[in-house]
Order: sequence, then structure tokens, then C-alpha cells
Amino acid sequence: MTLAQSTETLAAGLRGDFIQAGDPEYDSARAVHNAMIDRRPRFIVRPVDTADVIAAVNFAREEGLILSVRGGGHSVPGFGTNDGGIVIDLKRMKGTRVDPQKRTVTAQGGCTWGDVNHATEPFGLHTPGGVVSTTGIGGLGLGGGIGHLTRPFGLVVDNIVSADVVLADGTSVVANENENPDLYWALRGGGGNFGVVTSFELRLHELPAVYAGPIVWPLEKTAEVMKFYAEFIDNAPDELNGIFAFLVVPPGDPFPEELHNKNMCAAVLCYTGPIDQGEMAVRPLAEFGPPAFKHLGPMPFPALQSIFDPIAPPGQFNYWKADFVSDLTAPIIEGHAKFGPGTPNIFSGVHIFATSGAAARVPKDATAWSYRDAKFSHVIHAQEWDASIEERHKKWVADYWNALHPHAAGGAYVNFMMDEGEDRIAASYRDNYPRLKETKRRYDPANLFRVNQNIKP
Repeated sequence: MTLAQSTETLAAGLRGDFIQAGDPEYDSARAVHNAMIDRRPRFIVRPVDTADVIAAVNFAREEGLILSVRGGGHSVPGFGTNDGGIVIDLKRMKGTRVDPQKRTVTAQGGCTWGDVNHATEPFGLHTPGGVVSTTGIGGLGLGGGIGHLTRPFGLVVDNIVSADVVLADGTSVVANENENPDLYWALRGGGGNFGVVTSFELRLHELPAVYAGPIVWPLEKTAEVMKFYAEFIDNAPDELNGIFAFLVVPPGDPFPEELHNKNMCAAVLCYTGPIDQGEMAVRPLAEFGPPAFKHLGPMPFPALQSIFDPIAPPGQFNYWKADFVSDLTAPIIEGHAKFGPGTPNIFSGVHIFATSGAAARVPKDATAWSYRDAKFSHVIHAQEWDASIEERHKKWVADYWNALHPHAAGGAYVNFMMDEGEDRIAASYRDNYPRLKETKRRYDPANLFRVNQNIKP
């Protein structure tokens, strides 16, 4: 059968969409979140069910086509697309089902964290996600998953109960503690290397509301605030999560006009304990300095989960660099104090995620995520509406990262990395890397799923 015949057979058999160059929707369908990525796949499939996914995987394998899998499309290196191959775009697979008795939600692979929050909020239940509601659950979850609930409830991978996976040979299997446990282990942090996850079963936690919001300080207080913050979050109860940041204050609510467009440092806190204890839990940090501004109070968790959405719009040029950090040591704080004030615009910045608490108590070999001993994961990101990011902002990111990297832990959270090569991937998995390669050889020996932070078989 010729490629043309195979293509016709695939398109005729799909319940979902089949898009190729020349179709009216092709240009919009090939676009991804990061405008630096401008690629032209030959085919785009938008499945509506597992059968469609199986058909697309079989087609890619049999025709020898490069294959990309897209969830939310937020992959900064552009792993959700390719040139000349096929893209499986899961955006039409958005089904969710909440089991309040088991405290789980089953969500299809095309869901975003906003979709999951919407489904679970009426039950007063939530699961860890990221910090932008439009991010896909698949890419973020499979890479590890850090966000506002990391310290209280662990990483996303710590809350994956089970997954339905289409493998490279076209079979669909279940991966959990009892079925395909080696695949289950690898999926939890190993990224998209092992198959297409068509649905996740995620553990839910009681969370009717959170006490949360930002605290902002002037830049001249950076060093003393960061030192105090490191001690504060290290001694805080698991119920309190923190993300330290350098930012340009957005010109709008809730920030006062006199702070608009100013470079500042900040922390976003999230307390998941009893709401009436929230003010007391955050008080030491909220009063330190004192801050230039704070906006803390009770809110529904979905409101916090979407707080960064306006400064993470699709279609910008993105360049990121990241590292795990054992602690906020003096050289790390010095580097942040030097380069953080150079944050170029309201869309760019530095986020220092706390990865302690519940996430740190999981053994480092229990999932593919290895850096359980790192208290922080930072990402330096430049975002801009035009291609001048290449000239004006990329150097800021690179210089910043180069100053911090010698004092960092060695590897990075794979979802924050660009396409940085095999050595960097190995460093990010450390002692778990050999087992990941062995699992890859078992489930994808021909490396069909290679458009990712690739673990070569």
C-alpha cells in the first residue's frame, strides 16, 4: 500500500479530525504555545477516542513518520509538533469523571488543569497541578508536575493512581501499581517517552478553599528577603506552599497603580490548612521587610490556579533555562540579586518553586523523578511578542543561568528545559536514568516516541 493509500485509509477510519497541509485549518492547527517554534507537520490527527489514537500510532510506525504527541501544546522546546511527520493532538479528548468516594478524578489526555479544576471544584476536592490553568495535564504531569500544591500533596506524579497508555506497537494497556508496574514507574517523571497516555486517574484531596496570594517587596530588599524566605519555607508546615519570583508588576488589579510596571521581587503563597489559620501561617513572611504590597486572603483554588494565566498567553516567543537547587545558599541568592532585577517585561521573570514538604518525603527511586533532595526548582524565562527575544532577552536568560548553574544541584525539571541534549537529560534523572533506558527498550525499542526530552533505548 502506498503512503497515499494508507493516508486515505487512516483519514476515512478516524472519528476525529484529519488535517494536512492545504486544509483551511492547517495553519491554526500546527501552531503551538511558543512562537519560536514554527514547524510544518505533514499530518495532524485530533482523536476523539483511544481507537483513533491507536490508528494514528500504527500509521506513524508503519509509514516511518516522525511522531509528536500534543496535550496542551505548552512545551517550550516545541515537542508537540515537528517538520514533515504526524502530530497526535489530544485536544478533543477532554472527558472527566470524578469519584468522590474514592477521591479520584479520571481525566482524558487532552484536558488542561483548568478542565480538571472545573470538574473537581464542586466536590471540594483537588489534585496538584501547575500554575497556569491552560497547561495540559499530560505534558506537565508526565514530566513531574510542580505547582501550588507541591508541599501539601506532592508532585503530580505522586498523585497518578493509574494511566491508560497506547504503546508504540499500537496496543493499549493500563499502568498502575499492579499492572505494568515498571511502565507506571517510568511514566511518573519520564515524560512522553513511553507512549500516548489517553487518560489519567489522579488522587484528589479535600480542599474547599485556600488562603493565598502575592507579597511584593522592593528590589533593594532582595537578599534579606530571600534569606528569610528560605528559612521560613523550610520550617513551614506542609500545608504552606511558596513560589518566590522576580517580576515586572502587571499594570492592573490587584496591584496599586504606583507599582505598575516596576521590577520587584515577590512570593506567591498557598495555605491549604484551615482557612481561619491562614493569616497566622503566612504572617511572618507577610510582615517581613515590610513588603511594598500584599494581597492575601481566602479564595477558591481554581482562582489561584489561573492567577498567572494573563501573563502566559499563547503566541509569544519563549526562551527558558532551569535548574534544581539544593538550597537557597549565599551564592544562589547573590546571583538572583544581581540578575533578577533585569527581568525585561511583565511576561518574563524567574520562578523559584519550593519542592520540599510532601514531595521530598517520597523516596528518590519510587518514581522516575530523582531530585527529591532538592528543596527548590528555579526557571528563568523570557517571553516577548516579537522575535527580538532572540537578540534582547535570550542573553539575559543565559547569563543569569550561567551565574547560578555552578551552585545548582546538577539537573533540571525536564518540563522547564529547552532541547539541551542527552547529557543534560541524564543529569536530570541521575541514578534513575539506567532504569528508564531499560524500560524504554522494553516498551519503545525503536524510539518511536522520541520528540521529547528523549531517553534513548
